[in-house]
Amino acid sequence: MAHTGGEGGLGTVLRPVRAGNGFEEALEQILQVVRLGLVPGGERLPSERELADRLGISRVTLREVLKVLQEQGLVESRRGRYGGTFVLRRSGAAGEDELRRRVKGVDIEDVLRFREVLEVGAAGLCAAHALDDEGAARLRTALAATHDAPLADYRRQDTLFHLTLAGLCGSPSLAARYAAVRATVNDLLDCIPLLVRNLEHSQRQHTALVEAVLDGDADGAREMTREHCGGTAALLRGFLT
Repeated sequence: MAHTGGEGGLGTVLRPVRAGNGFEEALEQILQVVRLGLVPGGERLPSERELADRLGISRVTLREVLKVLQEQGLVESRRGRYGGTFVLRRSGAAGEDELRRRVKGVDIEDVLRFREVLEVGAAGLCAAHALDDEGAARLRTALAATHDAPLADYRRQDTLFHLTLAGLCGSPSLAARYAAVRATVNDLLDCIPLLVRNLEHSQRQHTALVEAVLDGDADGAREMTREHCGGTAALLRGFLT
C-alpha cells in the first residue's frame, strides 16, 4: 500500500460507521484522511477492500463515496497493476475557501448541536401531542415538495420541510430559534455540493420521520431526527477538516 500516513493515523480516523448514516460518515472519514494529509498528494489510498472493511460498508457504498471525491477533484482512479485511487495534489476549491471564510465567525459545533436539540425537540413534540388534520396535511405537503423538487430547488424545499415541522410543534419560541439556526446552517451548506446519494438518503429519513410523527411515535421521531441531523453534521465536518 502506498500511503505514508502511518497505521496510527489511519486507525484513528477510519473506523466502522453507524448504520444510519453510512454514506455520509464514510465520506467524512475519507475526507479527513485526505485533508489531514494522512495519504499525501500523489499517494494511493488503501484498497477498496481494506477501506470497506475498516468502515464497515459495502463496496458499492464505498465506490459512491470515492466518486464524490473524484468529482470534487480530490482523488483520481488509475487502472492497471499499479492502479487504485490516488490523492491529487491540489489547492482548496472556491467552495471550500468560501466555507472556511464563512465558518470563521461561527462556532460550528455549537450551531450543529443547537440545531439538533431544537429539531429533535420539535419532532418529539409534534408526535407526542398529535397533529390535527390540517397540520398533518401541511407536513405531508412539505414532504412531497422535497420529493418532487428539482436539484436546484432541493435545499429550499428541504428547509421549508424542516421549518414546517418546527412550526407545528406548538412552541413559537422554538420555531423562531430554529429558523435562526437553520439560516446559519444553510449559509454553510450553500458552500458544499449537493450529493445525490446524500439527498436520496435524506429523503428516506424525512419519510420515516413523518411516519413516526403521524403515528404518534415520539421516541421514533426523535431518534430519526437525531440521525438525520447527524448526517448533515458529518458532511459539514468532513468538508471543514
